Amino acid sequence: MELDRRRFVFGSLAAALAAACSSREATPARAPMPVAAAPPPKRTILVLGGTNFLGPHIVDAALARGHTVTLFNRGKTHPGLYPNVEKLRGDRDGHLEALAGRKWDAVVDPSGFVPRLVKASAELLAPNVGRYVFISTISVYKDDDKPNADESAPVATIADPTNEDVKTNYGALKALSEQAAEAAMPGRVAILRPGLIVGPGDPTGRFSHWPSRMQDGGEVLGPGDGTAAVQWIDGRDLGAWIVHLIEQRTVGVMNAIGPAKRTSIKQVLDACNQAAGNKATITWVAGDFLAQQKVGGWSELPMWLDPRGEDAGFGTLSNARALAAGLELRPILDTARDTLAWLATLPPEEQPKARSTGIARDKELAVLAAWKARTAG
Repeated sequence: MELDRRRFVFGSLAAALAAACSSREATPARAPMPVAAAPPPKRTILVLGGTNFLGPHIVDAALARGHTVTLFNRGKTHPGLYPNVEKLRGDRDGHLEALAGRKWDAVVDPSGFVPRLVKASAELLAPNVGRYVFISTISVYKDDDKPNADESAPVATIADPTNEDVKTNYGALKALSEQAAEAAMPGRVAILRPGLIVGPGDPTGRFSHWPSRMQDGGEVLGPGDGTAAVQWIDGRDLGAWIVHLIEQRTVGVMNAIGPAKRTSIKQVLDACNQAAGNKATITWVAGDFLAQQKVGGWSELPMWLDPRGEDAGFGTLSNARALAAGLELRPILDTARDTLAWLATLPPEEQPKARSTGIARDKELAVLAAWKARTAG
């Protein structure tokens, strides 16, 4: 069961005996009265970055809980955010001077992609920081072919650890970055491995492809037979949980993903359609046929991969550790509704990419037509 952030402990009251007239009857014992536990101490939190998608969700959650936040970044992405929050300017690549000698209860690192830079920041901060929260990724895992794998699954490696080509070696470099953080602060690091982070503020157009496409109505291409498992996490839930872990001083490696129960791509698309007013109809197209039509899972059909062979374990990673550590997850219907509401606030020039980087409409129509022609024959 999920841990309540404001746990209640019960004190005991002794039953008092009182005499009435000449009898010696005891007053009935009172029920124990709940006593609210003191809230967690206020923390000082350093966020490396903090102004792009996940960062603001972390900052918002920390400020809402009354913590003191400091941001360290180059001041290039949304520099006007959080005018009342302390900002330290610098660069992770060789310009960490602003961090020297400062003390914080915890640091959150959502912007570490290569071990050299993670090592530099973690070693500098180690004497003056209580906990280090490193945002990694489920891409660290070497394989995706075993259903229900947990955090003990082997991680990717790289022949040359000095190779900093993030696009080519993303998972392996994140795995080495995890190791660099733990080596600098042994026993004081929480390593969180999210998958697809979704919801308001997501600039990638991945998950938002689905609610946006449903909002446009008409016939929508659904991948496979709809039964494939999928996983994600709303950025707001991840941000709130990160703050909870800091409050509880939790460390260790955890898959930061949802949902709490196995969920299919059909359930997600149905929720997105509901959020958009049930304007669309979904036609499910077999995975083999999609491959023949050169339709890419994940890239063109976000969240989905055909769960066979090397992808047999996709969408089934265990999140038992995270749930036990207090991760709370909102329904995908709420995320879809909130994503549509956020998209509507964007300037017109920003909407196309934020709405969808999935399959192009003309290609979708062509694939649906080919599928119908095949099945009709």
